[in-house]
Amino acid sequence: MSNEPGSQWRQPWQGRVDTLDGEAGHRWHQVVQPWHAHAAPGVALLGLASDEGVRRNHGRVGAAQGPQALRRMLANLPVHRPLALYDAGDVPCLDQQLEAAQREYAARAARMLDAGQLVLGLGGGHEIAWASYQALAASRWAPGEGQRLAIVNFDAHFDIRRDAQSTSGTGFRQALDHARAQGCDVAYHCLGISVTSNTRALFEQAGECGISWRHDDALTSAALPRHCDELREWLGGFDHVYLTICLDVLPASVAPGVSAPAARGVPVDVIEPMVACVAGCGRLRLADIAELCPPLDIDQRTARTAARLAWRIVDAWQEAAA
Repeated sequence: MSNEPGSQWRQPWQGRVDTLDGEAGHRWHQVVQPWHAHAAPGVALLGLASDEGVRRNHGRVGAAQGPQALRRMLANLPVHRPLALYDAGDVPCLDQQLEAAQREYAARAARMLDAGQLVLGLGGGHEIAWASYQALAASRWAPGEGQRLAIVNFDAHFDIRRDAQSTSGTGFRQALDHARAQGCDVAYHCLGISVTSNTRALFEQAGECGISWRHDDALTSAALPRHCDELREWLGGFDHVYLTICLDVLPASVAPGVSAPAARGVPVDVIEPMVACVAGCGRLRLADIAELCPPLDIDQRTARTAARLAWRIVDAWQEAAA
């Protein structure tokens, strides 16, 4: 069911070419290559072209178009360091079969993780979270005995709902339930929680599950140094890190193209350095960016912001690996 890179893979990878600048003027569209099994270690982009989880969660659909829209914005990003970059295509959600799409995404992402890639997932709804977690749990980075996994989610919502089926709001409960059943040490930290977007029941469930969080109104520019120090210290206790960003954590003015725009949100000048802090910890294994909904995106603001955050993830990861 996967759309692996074929003859049309390069379609969104178009952009400016500064010929006179040589390699110093290269952009992502000039270095990206289709993923193949023998690719040298680098960054592999994999899309989950789905908004079925959003539909099931009673949200506004359209995020299935997110991966391609994000690629178009990634195309013109500058290459500041040598970068092995691959496009592994999209896994579509066909006939509302979300669970099958999540399994397929997880299988493909796990193979790339085992091949030494940093997998950067392109959403799609935040149902990508359960798929990404399954990929890590099936890969060489699955936390073994004595090892710990940190899930860091920048999000206005906990996404720990109870439901009989996968939705965009169940991913982290599914991950925590799986970890508990397998005896794995997994901790979930959510940054940007909106007190007006989560019920009392969800806060109570978060406490019962041992989840830690920070509210959106606490994540200010003035408090940024303290929060970054706390985040670095917390991450120091883990062997593996999974980073996920739901774009609805941002203010609606910069991220209107999401299922649930934020009434407040966390400013980009706070989110970006905190994302870099996580991505640059030296133990990032995979990351994803979710909830980009192009039909709702005014002036492509959300896609542009998502692309900047993706660039920051890759840059911080490269710096840590250097």
